[in-house]
Amino acid sequence: MKKLSLIFTYLIAFAAIIMSPSLFAAEGLDQAINSFFSASTGWFVGLIFAPIPGTSFPWIVLWLVIGASVFSLYFGFIQFRGVGHSISLVKGDYSNPNDAGEVSHFQALTTALSGTVGLGNIAGVAVAVGIGGAGATFWMILAGLLGMASKFTECTLGVKYRNEYADGRVSGGPMYYISKGFAEKGLPGGKLLAGLFAVFCILGAFGGGNMFQANQAHAQLSGVIGDYPGWITGVVFAVIVFAVIVGGIKSIANVTEKVVPFMGILYVGAALVILLMNFDKIGWAFGQIIEGAFTGLGIAGGFVGALIQGFKRAAFSNEAGVGSAAIAHSAVQTNEPVTEGLVSLLEPFIDTVVICTMTALVIIITGQLMTDPATGMYILDGSKIATVDGNSGVALTSAAFGASISWFPYILVIAVILFAFSTMLSWSYYGLKAWTYLFGESEKSELTFKIIFCLFIIVGAAASLGPVIDFSDAAIFAMAVVNITGLYFLMPVVKKELASYMSRLESGEIKKFKD
Repeated sequence: MKKLSLIFTYLIAFAAIIMSPSLFAAEGLDQAINSFFSASTGWFVGLIFAPIPGTSFPWIVLWLVIGASVFSLYFGFIQFRGVGHSISLVKGDYSNPNDAGEVSHFQALTTALSGTVGLGNIAGVAVAVGIGGAGATFWMILAGLLGMASKFTECTLGVKYRNEYADGRVSGGPMYYISKGFAEKGLPGGKLLAGLFAVFCILGAFGGGNMFQANQAHAQLSGVIGDYPGWITGVVFAVIVFAVIVGGIKSIANVTEKVVPFMGILYVGAALVILLMNFDKIGWAFGQIIEGAFTGLGIAGGFVGALIQGFKRAAFSNEAGVGSAAIAHSAVQTNEPVTEGLVSLLEPFIDTVVICTMTALVIIITGQLMTDPATGMYILDGSKIATVDGNSGVALTSAAFGASISWFPYILVIAVILFAFSTMLSWSYYGLKAWTYLFGESEKSELTFKIIFCLFIIVGAAASLGPVIDFSDAAIFAMAVVNITGLYFLMPVVKKELASYMSRLESGEIKKFKD
């Protein structure tokens, strides 16, 4: 209790410092940080998100899509063959309570989902269909289906090469399977790649998985409640997040297994109500999606514009191939690595194929993609907007739901808060495991990271740190460069594990523990 009181005192003191008028003057802390990051890291952001010459397609998205396609073919489209058994595993039919690990299959799935289901499903989808037209939805779904194979590959390896400790704790993820797997195969550079991944993961956790979430949550709250200092939101979030993450992965999983289903039902439920209210338009909407995917109906560049936006937003939403989810899935209670690979492939399906598609259908059906014939600008709530970005993306989704349910913007605020909260929980764990990989597994090391993580929540809510967030997002996708490189070398290991497991499952050697 004394330790918790001390931590909360630090949080309040830190908030008092960052809210100082002298720091938040016109040229205050946020402006100074913006200038520093723009000058020193702009090249890195530009490199990661650079488009392929002659196109507007970011090369990092193509890297993810090619990887997902290779894994889909290599494993014989396991995302379709393994779905039935995946559901049985999530239900706990094959869960042995004596296996090593810290959380159940369901808890591992919800923890990983809490890191991917977020603002990308709300604002990101609106950006995709707003720029690429209804057809972008088709390519978003396809990218989600392909991404299931990437998740299967990385999460199988996460369990196979994890560290298991005497006290029951485990640590896993790309840091471990790249370093161990490369060493096992006699390949050079494993430790270097693993260390690089860990550094990118920590940076991504502090920014995209933390500050951005707090910043957007405060923006939504202040938009409904009224303008107030961001540090207040930051302190509240920091205290609640710390209270959860101080208990480790078991505590995080206990929260996410309740929050994720609730926020999913809340958001998807509202979408289903609107779709049922407009049932006669669903067929037409799917027709627009198919037609827009292959013809010139895409708003920006026809077929190519729809394809780019669909793949781009799916990759940014479900993070398949990034390697982050493998860290959460590695904590599962199992002695069969393939089982968690099969469970994890459900993640892109839920995140992208179900939730993102729901958002897109509501936007299309409620007519929010209408444009002014004279100017070509979008018409949103009677007002013309020239572009669709992250902010107007949220507004577009809010307007689409509000067109049928007038009070939905208030529900959207709750959804955004829950999405932000759950994302911070998951990314705190991802960052922690990368931190302990670099600085050692100890209570002091873990506590140090958790305190720093929570302090950054306050910074994110209180300041406008655009370049910092851009750099963090770039770090997250730099993880994918390292991770997929490792997966290419280690996918034969996964194929061997899959063949062994499936043969034993078919022969009846692997039996259910629960009917």
